[in-house]
Amino acid sequence: MRREDHNKKTDPKTAHKCDSSCLGPLTFHPRAVGDQIRLSEGGRRAQRAEDTFKGGVVFTSRPVRTYERVRVLVEKREPHWQGALRVGFTNVSPFTIPLPLPPFSMPDLIQTPGHWAVPVRESYCQETSVLEFWVTYDGNICVKFENSRKKRLGAAVDVRKPLWAMIDVYGQTCSIFLLGSKTNSFLSKKTSCPGPKPPIRRSSSISFEKPMLSENSDDRMSCLNMEIPADDHCVVCMVWQADITLPCGHRCLCDHCNLRVLMEFGTCPLCRLEIITPPEVWT
Repeated sequence: MRREDHNKKTDPKTAHKCDSSCLGPLTFHPRAVGDQIRLSEGGRRAQRAEDTFKGGVVFTSRPVRTYERVRVLVEKREPHWQGALRVGFTNVSPFTIPLPLPPFSMPDLIQTPGHWAVPVRESYCQETSVLEFWVTYDGNICVKFENSRKKRLGAAVDVRKPLWAMIDVYGQTCSIFLLGSKTNSFLSKKTSCPGPKPPIRRSSSISFEKPMLSENSDDRMSCLNMEIPADDHCVVCMVWQADITLPCGHRCLCDHCNLRVLMEFGTCPLCRLEIITPPEVWT
């Protein structure tokens, strides 16, 4: 068996040091983007103009494997539009796909050979929601949401050729963040290269002074200078049960708040230790 030489010198601009559990870097492709999309954060955030519901198609920077789960965080939505994300795959390389891109993945792109896409329900695309999607060996697209079973959607994707993942930032969804990808098997688990962590974003709806206690609010950030409550509720929203233990050991966040804390602050709300462990390994 030929052993790969990981110590081989490469161009520092393209150097990529990984082990056998790495799937490689994964970002959005910088060339093939919809005319209403702006990429940022090293190509991991795709943000569509909020005054339109179309022109938001993006592709991954490299081909993905069968059963490689592409993970996407919904960052922002505009509820006055209808519809939500569309996800899928293409055999057409983003390096060669004709520009400008069509305004829609459905019906525009899927009417051309080598493109497949399925719609995602609006109810699953709330802010801070994380979804995973992948293609099976028999060409079906699967979608999975947090705390739910996977949904297997027939699409007849041609898996005999290289496949790039495709996302249409459509309708109510106007900003997404690419969290990477992973594969699971009986023998091994692999993930894409850790990219830059989701940045600290300051939002006018987030306050460091006044707690937001509304159970129905999407913005549940509150004061960070507090002790762990005696009733074990989340220290951020003060509503839900704290069931997330951060890498520092503090069990102080609920499922609803943990990703928002990572996105807005990047530190533990109690000890301020920087959160550098990927969210999927938190318990």
